[in-house]
Amino acid sequence: TLPKLSERELECLEWVSFGKTSWETAMILGVSERTINFHLLNACRKLNVYGRQAAVALALRHNLLLTRLLELPQPLVSLLRR
Repeated sequence: TLPKLSERELECLEWVSFGKTSWETAMILGVSERTINFHLLNACRKLNVYGRQAAVALALRHNLLLTRLLELPQPLVSLLRR
């Protein structure tokens, strides 16, 4: 079984899955780039993978992000189209 990821870790992985950089994710969430990298590193450690792409792939494989994608507010969806 996979360890439990925090809401913020999942949120950061979601933005990575949309191709957003740490800097872009930081601007979207209103936090520092360092904070985003902190949460991504924690997610990678919990999932026992090296790299954000591997973390996203594993999270998608286990449906950790799939259900959350359907709940995105409309203003955030418009950011994905940029």
